[in-house]
Amino acid sequence: MSSEGKSPPPAGRLHQQYYRNGQSHRDGADVSFQDIRRLFGFQSITVGRWVTAAEQQIAANLFFDALYDLIDILQINEWVVSLNGSLSLAFGTGGQKHANAHYHPAKRQLALAKNAGGGALAHEWFHAFDHYISQRFLSAPKPLLFASQAWLDDAELVEHPLNLRLADCFQLMFLDADGSAPNDYVLRSVEADKALKSFYFASPPEMAARAFEACIQDQDIKNAFLVQGTKMSVEARLGIYPHGILRQQLNEAFKLYFYQLGVALSAK
Repeated sequence: MSSEGKSPPPAGRLHQQYYRNGQSHRDGADVSFQDIRRLFGFQSITVGRWVTAAEQQIAANLFFDALYDLIDILQINEWVVSLNGSLSLAFGTGGQKHANAHYHPAKRQLALAKNAGGGALAHEWFHAFDHYISQRFLSAPKPLLFASQAWLDDAELVEHPLNLRLADCFQLMFLDADGSAPNDYVLRSVEADKALKSFYFASPPEMAARAFEACIQDQDIKNAFLVQGTKMSVEARLGIYPHGILRQQLNEAFKLYFYQLGVALSAK
């Protein structure tokens, strides 16, 4: 699962001036990737050999702020972000050709390119979450299956209130009001794929990740390193993001699901 760049910062260097209005979680101090791994419990963090010390410092601060903004938006904790310690991060290495950001399910690794991965973090994180949660969402999980794809394939779910809330998100995401046909979001994604002679935008995990990043960008807390491009980008003008009433409904459904997930975990 990969993301092509959306309005990246100036090419050739890591840019630190991404707009952000969230709380100060480090009070202007620098943090390291080691700090991030310790605080969030990531399985590993890999930094590419061509990332300079200065670039690594900029990136660590950007990741730290973005991940804590994600926590504040979703009302979850650090261990949800690291998917209970199972998720690895890569910066400036581990990506794929023609992709500025990528989630590798076999490695459980989220990778951002050095100079053009900014703005794709929320999208790729939801790929990782979609993959991780499938093991708890499905009665017969498979290692490389995504919950969004499994739901659309009518896989049997584990009966649990949280799974029902996540299923509500997928129902809104893929089906019309009657629940009997693909909705406009699906049809516009299919049309985009037809124009490009590919199957990418209409794949369920990609649709789910785009719906999630749209939700994150619509919140009061803004962070352009976490997410950008769901409103004014070329991709947004193609119509491949939810919009109008559906976008509002999906935003509310995602927020409800993650709020309830956060409450459930805090009660343990």
